[in-house]
Parts: sequence; structure tokens; C-alpha cells
Amino acid sequence: MTATTRDRMIAGAADLMSRRGVNATSMRDVVRHTATPRGSISHHFPDGKPQLIAEAVTFAGRQVSIPLEKAMNERGVIGGLKAFVASWRRQLEATGFEAGCPVLAVAVDRYVGEPSDKDDAAAQQHLLDLAEGVFADWRRIMQAALLREGLAPERAERLATLVVASIEGTVAMCRASRSADALDQVQEELETVLAAALARTNR
Repeated sequence: MTATTRDRMIAGAADLMSRRGVNATSMRDVVRHTATPRGSISHHFPDGKPQLIAEAVTFAGRQVSIPLEKAMNERGVIGGLKAFVASWRRQLEATGFEAGCPVLAVAVDRYVGEPSDKDDAAAQQHLLDLAEGVFADWRRIMQAALLREGLAPERAERLATLVVASIEGTVAMCRASRSADALDQVQEELETVLAAALARTNR
């Protein structure tokens, strides 16, 4: 199925955000990056940059959550973690360590809109709410997998937060170092922690 102009612009915005951050991603840049007509902006995104960035955050969240949930359901916690880390490693290496997580970019980058935007503060809060929701969804998927393997809810919640926070932070470190070494190290430690927690449930 061929992607629509709107879909291409949303995916392109997410890609640019992962490389440049939110404020360095302008509507004009997205048009150039996706080779779409400039008139597409007002047609598909009548509310301008805040709408495009918000939809890009939602898109980026699904790009992770759908395969993550599938991997956790099919491979279990440890196998799902391996798949989660492998997907980030592929993205980092495929882009020469230029692209990180667009959702993290929203969380750490203060939103500055286009000159025509009316309320940057409201847009900023909306984007932070969306980013929080994406991170919560990833934690929910991880927590559900841990619960299925017998962990208590509180412990599963803490470990799910640990996994998501660790991977997100490590992706940023890998971009800075231009190396996946930190990702390998964190994966090994997370596997050790998760395996130990799961082993206790089987005693």
C-alpha cells in the first residue's frame, strides 16, 4: 500500500526530529525532506507545525510499540528485550548514529513554533503529554510481559520503567559516542537483572 502525502510528511517529520530535534525541524524542512508540495502543509495540517509534530510523536510511538508488543508476546521478556535493543541498534547504525528517538527529542527540547503559531506554551504542554503517553505505553507493554511471567505488579512496574529509561538514555549516549558499545553493555546488565527477578518467581 502506497503511503499518502500526509503519511510521508508525518514519517518525515519524525525522522527529522530524531536527527535534529523539534525546533530544528521546520515545516519547510519537512516538505523538502519528503519531496511533497508546499501546499500540502495547509491542506493536511491546518493547525500547522504543532499538529504535524504531535502526529509525528504518535507515529513514532506506534513504530516502537507495535513490534515491541509483538516481540514480548512471542518471545517473552528476555527475547522481547533483545528485539527491542536490536531495533534501536539497527536504527543507530543505519543512520550513522545520527538518528535517535523523536519522542525523547520532544521531551527534552523546548518547543518553539513557526512565526504564525499562536501559543507555544500550549503546544509544548500538549507535546509533553503525548511523549509521556508514549513512554507509558512502552512501559505498559514491558510490565504486561513481566506480569505474564509471574512478577508482582509493583516490581513489574519498576522494572518496566528501568528498561525504558535505560534504553532511551543509552540511545542518546550512543549517538554522542558514535558507537553501540554502551547499548551492548546496558542490554547485558538489563538481561541479568530481569533474569534474576524472573528466577525468583520460579522458586
